[in-house]
Amino acid sequence: MFITLEGPDGSGKTTQAHALAEWLRGQGRHVVLSREPGGTDIGNQIRAVLHDTGNTAMSAQTEILLYSADRAQHVAQLIRPALAAGQVVISDRYYDSTLAYQGYGRGLDLDQLRAITRFATGGLVPDLTLYLDITAQEGLARRQVGGGEWNRLDAEAIEFHERVRAGYLELIAQEPSRWVVIEAARPVEEVQAKLRRVVGARLAKGT
Repeated sequence: MFITLEGPDGSGKTTQAHALAEWLRGQGRHVVLSREPGGTDIGNQIRAVLHDTGNTAMSAQTEILLYSADRAQHVAQLIRPALAAGQVVISDRYYDSTLAYQGYGRGLDLDQLRAITRFATGGLVPDLTLYLDITAQEGLARRQVGGGEWNRLDAEAIEFHERVRAGYLELIAQEPSRWVVIEAARPVEEVQAKLRRVVGARLAKGT
């Protein structure tokens, strides 16, 4: 099963992904936990370029191609082999982030982004996408006080982050069967409990 976690910056995806993976391992599942950008040695090098706050001259087109190069390596080297081995793959972000951030956030053509994404992934679609929803204001406030990485996209204007969140909600409306929306502003333990219920039920059904 291929599970992705999506959401605006500060929604708690990384924390929840790690906790979910540990819970599944405790259930006897073989789990691969990864992230985008990153997940491979090559991907981590690309991540450093993408997230460098000094790279303010990066064009939106360069940005999408770098994210897609990272994703192509991620799918070929890690995700497909793990799925073929019968493992559960959990990825902190996947191609929906590109549609939300570079499509709705940057205003790039969505049809072109989908074509690039199909090329990079070979058409690999998640079985389940968990969306952790939070307002742009609250998410960025969490990022600023959380002490984690503050990257080039975090530093964008609030209007950019509002467009990203609106984009996610539009993507969910277009493909509701793949997505489950969880209110990320709830306490961490409540969010994790909901994730476990959803994932446990899907795994029990074998989908």
